Amino acid sequence: MSSLPTIERFESSSGARIYRIPVEAFPQFIAFCYVVLGMGVPTLVDTGSGFGSSNDHLLAGIAALADDFGEPLRLTDIRRILVSHGHIDHFGGVAFMVEQTGAAVGIHEIDRRVLTAYEERVIIATKDLRVYLERAGVSEKLRDSLMEMYGFAKKHVRSVTVDFALDEDTPLDGMRFIHAPGHCPGQVCIVIGDVLLSADHVLARTTPHQAPESITHYTGLGHYLESLRKVQALDGIRLALAGHEEPIHDLYGRISDIRASHQRKLERICDTLQTAGEPLTISQISKSMYPDRHGYEVLLALEEVGAHVEYLYQHGSLSVCNLDEVEREPNPALKYGLA
Repeated sequence: MSSLPTIERFESSSGARIYRIPVEAFPQFIAFCYVVLGMGVPTLVDTGSGFGSSNDHLLAGIAALADDFGEPLRLTDIRRILVSHGHIDHFGGVAFMVEQTGAAVGIHEIDRRVLTAYEERVIIATKDLRVYLERAGVSEKLRDSLMEMYGFAKKHVRSVTVDFALDEDTPLDGMRFIHAPGHCPGQVCIVIGDVLLSADHVLARTTPHQAPESITHYTGLGHYLESLRKVQALDGIRLALAGHEEPIHDLYGRISDIRASHQRKLERICDTLQTAGEPLTISQISKSMYPDRHGYEVLLALEEVGAHVEYLYQHGSLSVCNLDEVEREPNPALKYGLA
């Protein structure tokens, strides 16, 4: 545990005690799980990836609440697991934690099948991603490499039962859920008094990753920006605690910064096309904007650029310039130009 950030305790205006527990979700990648006390039964929000040492870190973190903070909490006292969204670094440890605690599991209904039909979801998502990479103009050799990396950390997870839905219209023991799709279809933020568990919707330093809605419905930059507006309209949030990185003490200012970052990316894409003087594929735009990306970061860049190209196309700023080829071929690379 010495290489991990320290466990921290926070209190909300509603009287909740919120403990932030770090786990190494993947090598050199830290995620935070939260134990919420004083809002009904002891509740765990997110479970880490279940990969490597993630489960051990989570168990040690929960044990430390009694040893280091004096909380009269045993592991089996946790009766509820809330999953903020269906990304593996947040739900991969659910099956293990259910075995350890017997807790009931809740997630937003749009992400429900990620947990209950995990194997199906991986197959469908993998197929949709391959189609997207073809349409983005990625070479066959690079596609195969990216698909292998994509599937690397997904084989240890298995489906689990979901017991209830996290619904905006149904508060739970004083906790409110804000559906904030974009980064993930079923992303929820949890309002606990004047504290917001923002999961991956708002992070302190990183602009949360975006992928095109053409890969997965309810993702995409348009949904994400709408969700930012929804969260920015919340009153009285003093502190946001995210799934990664540091606590956020100015949620509203951070959201404004994220919106500005996306505007800059949209402008960069238009500038890239203007400078090229000819239509470009998403792969070509991505290489121009992010020439130094390697490994899995290449896939993240392709998705990020694709989300912004998709948004510009949806809003009439771009056009597809090779319609003859699109009409003739099964799934050709799309070439975009300024409209």
